[in-house]
Amino acid sequence: MKLVWFRNDLRLADNPALRHACAGDEPVAALFIISPTQWRQHKMAPIRQRFMLAQVDELGRELGALGIPLHLLRVETFAEVPAVLANLCREQGVTQLYANQAIEIDEQRRDHAVSAALAEQAVSCHWLNGCCVLPPGRVLTGSGEMFKVFTPFSRAWLKALDEEGFVIHRAPASRGESLPWQPLAERAWVDEALGELTADPRWLVGEAEALRRLNIFLEQAVLDYGETRDFPAIAGTSVLSPYLAAGIISPRQCVAALQQRLGYRPQSKAQPGFVWLNELIWREFYRHLLVLIPTLSMNRPFKPETAALPWSWDPDAFAAWCEGRTGYPIVDAAMRCLNTTGWMHNRLRMIVASFLTKDLHIHWRLGEDYFMSRLIDGDLAANNGGWQWAAGTGADAAPYFRVFNPTTQGQRFDPQGEFIRTWVTELADIPAAYVHQPHDWLRLKGRQDYPAPMVDHAVARVRAIEMFRSLEK
Repeated sequence: MKLVWFRNDLRLADNPALRHACAGDEPVAALFIISPTQWRQHKMAPIRQRFMLAQVDELGRELGALGIPLHLLRVETFAEVPAVLANLCREQGVTQLYANQAIEIDEQRRDHAVSAALAEQAVSCHWLNGCCVLPPGRVLTGSGEMFKVFTPFSRAWLKALDEEGFVIHRAPASRGESLPWQPLAERAWVDEALGELTADPRWLVGEAEALRRLNIFLEQAVLDYGETRDFPAIAGTSVLSPYLAAGIISPRQCVAALQQRLGYRPQSKAQPGFVWLNELIWREFYRHLLVLIPTLSMNRPFKPETAALPWSWDPDAFAAWCEGRTGYPIVDAAMRCLNTTGWMHNRLRMIVASFLTKDLHIHWRLGEDYFMSRLIDGDLAANNGGWQWAAGTGADAAPYFRVFNPTTQGQRFDPQGEFIRTWVTELADIPAAYVHQPHDWLRLKGRQDYPAPMVDHAVARVRAIEMFRSLEK
């Protein structure tokens, strides 16, 4: 018996672990492990848990239709996994385990412990690359080291992809009679562990849904992506990040679909489609970095010297930021959108992260954790990379003297205030001319239903620059 262990790769198509396990005639079974306590320790958002488990339901039905049973196990923490998995392998007569590699440090330690435990009972483990187009360690400098700077990584990644190429593998064929699947909502122990399992209707699950979104984006928006991606009131992005984070679609499927749509693989900014491809390369870069520098998974900065920065931990200021009560409309709209939908536009992620770290001088770790606790697409590599970039502590971080002005960012990327008025209901009736600096207009109307700016940006900017300059002394 071969066993496929699904993790953040909840798909049938282009799944290396599943494909290799299904080679040959030996029986195949599948496994998903629910770890409620570990998920909470990793700050996994409830909306992400529900989304993931809804996809597990979908996966269980689809695997059952192929004659592959999906086993569910519950453990509270990763420490319990080796023993529980070894027991399942004994019960089922498993001789080979297949899984796609994890990149986070806790998950890697868990997998090493699993390999050791299963080796004792002669079960061989096969770890494959299912999370990146090119596996960590494949894209190297001329001296054979992994990259720490994005632009040369991007060039080397494109070159390596041209040399190596890739193939998208279809879902496996049927392996026997169809098997029934008991929905998770009918399993008391699952419901007990995780509470309400109903998925958010805004985020439908399924590989077909992920491909539908991808195809709509490629047909309608990819050619204009470079011009529209920064405007949150425009549907200019793919909104595929939840599906990539859960592994419902693979990054290789995205690259392949882009190539098919364009008839070529773009190589530079001058070519249509490259800006979106470059975002996928950024995703790869952050994942490769997480493998290269395990301390990124441990709340440590990429730039070690920035650990000495005198960050604030002000709980009241942090709460105002979390709840969208800063007095800066674009920041507040973004945070309220996140709290309601579990998702935030990428330009807004940069704006609110800059505000927390450079205007409020609050430690990026608090923002990173809060995002993970709310985002449906919470992904350690991308989230940590983005937060450290904004805070000035990470790879390719903006120079410390570059501080986003939340007012001018709003004026530039939400010029008519459409996004702001959607989410900051107190400003729903304000004229566009005042929406980014509403306080004088509100005073004239005798209204006090929207907070005053909690900081003076010009003063806060100077303080942020001084914080970083102090590291040079």
